[in-house]
Amino acid sequence: MHRKSVTASGIVALLLVSSISAQDPEFKRIAVEDYRDKVYGSWLAQCIGNIYGLPHENRYIDEPGPDEFPYGYRRNLDALKRTNGVFSDDDTDIEYMYLLAMEQHGPEPSLAQLAAMWKYHVRNRVWLANRAAVAAMNHGFTPPFTGDKELNPHWFQIDPQLINEIWSVTAPGMVRYAAAKSGWAALIMDDDWGIEPTVYYGAMYAAAFFEPDAHKLIDIGVAALPAGSRFARTVSDMKALYQKHPEDWKAARREMADKYYHREPRESKTIWNANLNAAAGVLAQLYGDGDFQETLDLSCAMGFDADNQAATLAGLLGVILGRQGLPNDLLFPIREFNWTKPFNDFYKNVSRYDMPDAGLEDMADRMAAQGEKIILRHGGRRFSEGGREFYLINTESPFVPPLEFPSGPIPYMEVGQQVDYALPAFGGEAPLSWTVLRGDLPGNLRILEGTVSGVPSAPGVFPIALQLTAGNDQRISKALKLVVRGPNLARSARSVLSSVSKTDTARRDEMWLTVPHSLYADQVEVIRDGNRLGDGSTFYSIEDHGNPKLDFFGFEWSQPQRVGLMGYHTGAVEESGGWFTSLNVEYRDSDGNWKPVDGLLISPPLAPGPLPFNKPHFVEYLLAFRPVTTMAIRIIGDAGGADHWRSGRTNFTSISELSVHGPLPRYELLNR
Repeated sequence: MHRKSVTASGIVALLLVSSISAQDPEFKRIAVEDYRDKVYGSWLAQCIGNIYGLPHENRYIDEPGPDEFPYGYRRNLDALKRTNGVFSDDDTDIEYMYLLAMEQHGPEPSLAQLAAMWKYHVRNRVWLANRAAVAAMNHGFTPPFTGDKELNPHWFQIDPQLINEIWSVTAPGMVRYAAAKSGWAALIMDDDWGIEPTVYYGAMYAAAFFEPDAHKLIDIGVAALPAGSRFARTVSDMKALYQKHPEDWKAARREMADKYYHREPRESKTIWNANLNAAAGVLAQLYGDGDFQETLDLSCAMGFDADNQAATLAGLLGVILGRQGLPNDLLFPIREFNWTKPFNDFYKNVSRYDMPDAGLEDMADRMAAQGEKIILRHGGRRFSEGGREFYLINTESPFVPPLEFPSGPIPYMEVGQQVDYALPAFGGEAPLSWTVLRGDLPGNLRILEGTVSGVPSAPGVFPIALQLTAGNDQRISKALKLVVRGPNLARSARSVLSSVSKTDTARRDEMWLTVPHSLYADQVEVIRDGNRLGDGSTFYSIEDHGNPKLDFFGFEWSQPQRVGLMGYHTGAVEESGGWFTSLNVEYRDSDGNWKPVDGLLISPPLAPGPLPFNKPHFVEYLLAFRPVTTMAIRIIGDAGGADHWRSGRTNFTSISELSVHGPLPRYELLNR
């Protein structure tokens, strides 16, 4: 994996550099009670926007929603009645989870700690970039690998901009800190320009504690983006459309949709595209002009993944307005219920595993408590004046991510082939240095300036422990297993063996597909072309039927081969299928019969169960076993599939590469 993948995408790298540059502190003050009220207002408003927007989610694509405002809660009014309060959805539940992480680990948790929360609490109701990220976590990866554009084919989708407002709500006025921290957290599931709207919203939310003008906030958000930002250009376009059609939001929406949806490049043309949906949000903010109800309705009417814009923009205005500035008819929508507090002060968790129900006011107070910790940690203070309590806030404070040694793909090391592997490191302060604490590197390899390089001389499994030091006093250590393989015997095979040799593209294209089409390869021969990632890498074993079936992939040689290791590298997977639910290795004996190998060990173990939330894109499973001498070998197992809301189940597997190698000494160390 190259250096970019582990030191952050270009945008966050620029943000972090700018955030730690020396500047004179600029202090602002806010009354403690006012800060808490704004946090409470923002949290209530996000709940309003989420529930209000849900009936409009993904409904208005070619045309905007009708201008029959106000829309009202519609069918969700009955859901509010059944809940006797408000219920969780993906616009608020991950922020609640992040609050729990801050309470458990402190106000600046690591990405690895957040990933652990994802693995435990997120077990269903997850899609696109978030689903890909949590599947990678369940495979053993940690951010930023989980959002890396080479490993997560949904890196450009909307996911991060709707779940990261908490980092700014807990950093009032700290625009540079909030923007950088929001972009840092967005790396969990997105990359490159996919995280830019998250940074933009992060800056606006932090600024909104002191700046009430919705138009000025847009400029503050853009100022937080680096030069050359795609989304900065998009915002400029939206402002120009607003000037061109000051009284006709539908005309502006039509031109926006034409450019950023209909004419978007095929590989990123989805109704959940981060840039597209954020553009819709900019228009809603401009035409709403600070009016809560108008902005809320316009957010829905702009269409696409509308509930997310509704929740995020409502939350932004909630910061400005506070609790008392929010419309009571939206906070108390059920007249026959005798609620004494907004939404009966009840948040019902219906979407995340083992997260308790909570009181809305208490949740806001807990967020504000984390905000106080951040204010005090970053040069601010709390003081009394005239019988009131105030915060004095250092608005120029930087955000420096915690030092981490992230887990990602192990380097591909083959005897006789040059290795240049950049050790993964993220956060902390320069300089960074690595030390081998125990174990030995493979023969002929060394570490120089964070890169393992050389030409390995012999196969084997090499457990080592490394220490990473940042600056003068930050030290973390990590155990790794480096695997050196013998030459890849697949290259010399006479033929490829497979249950499906050519994808039924007609059936594939009838399915609900979510990954870019450029990833697809139609012929099985690609499983030995050396291309494990990216364009043309992924072969789907889709046939003209979707019934449960066995799939196999392997090779046949003209002469006997001594084999003890295979590497199965998945391609992209779909929400409805693309994985093995069981996996074995078989070889052809001297009588021409297929027999299972002995002592099979799969590292890491195959993800169990039929659900897609733990089926990762672009990962490798090493299959080691007692050596066999054979002229043919294959992996074989049950092709998986899942019921899907947009298409029926289709059982198939995904593969990008299958390598074959000689015996691996001490292969039992792989799972120790």
